[in-house]
Amino acid sequence: MGIYRWPGRAKSLLLVIGFLVPVMVNAQSEPRARDLGIPFSGTAGPLNAITDVTGVTVGHTTLISGDGKLDVGTGPVRTGVTVIHPRGKTYNPVFSGWYALNGNGEMTGTTWVEESGFLEGPVVITNTHSVGIARDATIEWQYANNLFDPIPDDPDVFWSLPVVAETYDGDLNDINGFHVTRQHVVDALESADGGPVAEGNVGGGTGMICHQFKGGIGTSSRKVTIAEHEYTLGVLVQANYGSRETFTVAGVPLGDKFPDLMPVFRPADKETGSIIVVVATDAPLLPSQLKRLARRVPLGISKLGGYGSNSSGDIFIAFSTANSGAAAREGVLEIEMLPNDSISPLFLATAQATEEAIVNALVAAKTMVGINGNTVYALPHDRLIEILREYKRIP
Repeated sequence: MGIYRWPGRAKSLLLVIGFLVPVMVNAQSEPRARDLGIPFSGTAGPLNAITDVTGVTVGHTTLISGDGKLDVGTGPVRTGVTVIHPRGKTYNPVFSGWYALNGNGEMTGTTWVEESGFLEGPVVITNTHSVGIARDATIEWQYANNLFDPIPDDPDVFWSLPVVAETYDGDLNDINGFHVTRQHVVDALESADGGPVAEGNVGGGTGMICHQFKGGIGTSSRKVTIAEHEYTLGVLVQANYGSRETFTVAGVPLGDKFPDLMPVFRPADKETGSIIVVVATDAPLLPSQLKRLARRVPLGISKLGGYGSNSSGDIFIAFSTANSGAAAREGVLEIEMLPNDSISPLFLATAQATEEAIVNALVAAKTMVGINGNTVYALPHDRLIEILREYKRIP
């Protein structure tokens, strides 16, 4: 497989009428939740994104083509791939922990994360039926780019258990047509960059639905001061969960506020979908502490009305970019860590950033028509603002 390197900042691939057209996706050109006046607790970083954590990069490949009746193998296509590199395109494993609120989903590689305490490469997110090819392509890309640490006694040995997660986009996408290819995964891996992160209908979130509005990718961050030292925590979500009935923003119940904007192909309160959440921080935490961080993600989801329904795959992974070199194979290592008594502010930041990242995904997403004319509407900004004003949540 050839490795193609995009020049410059992160790009996405827009598949239109059979052609791949590279488009810029890093800049956040649309208003975000805070731009609408939606109130959130906590202090965000300068980008209010997971890339506020130094070294973290994000890349997307977005695939959109066709319309009309589903023709399996042809389309319509509404899918993609999103990649998060903890330390950019280098091999320098990070301490990590993961947690599943409800397990109707997949995140490969987490058995080794649990056992070793390390995340040894990127986190890749795509649709349910593209997990296998995304995993294989990631391994191939790591090997081709020498992104591994050879075993001292046998330098020719290479093995990888990459972390690849999914949510289901088959209501809008020809999911059984397997349109995500190895090259699409490589493009996302290669294009990843720091700076603003595109949200909504991009990457792995292209065909996703959240609280029965159009969902997708969202991100947010928080600044936290512990013992006079400032740390950053960032969250990226692929939001594809939740019913309209329980949907809440800024404490305002919205379940009955948009009866005209229900998906035309889905019952009003059907429990379905999943959410993947990636938490990054530069605070020096050990794997057990990062697992505790991942366990706080559901607190943010619950603020919006998510509760881990039976059919939802709610899977979360957290990592720390501190302690560079901690995965060295030899020698005695010195590790920094925050005491458990000091990390509660990071728990709160996780819940806050998760909540805002989901709302950012909803605010950024656009109405999408997919297979068989299935339509999912965007959350209307003007009507949302009007409702929040009625409840005195914004001026």
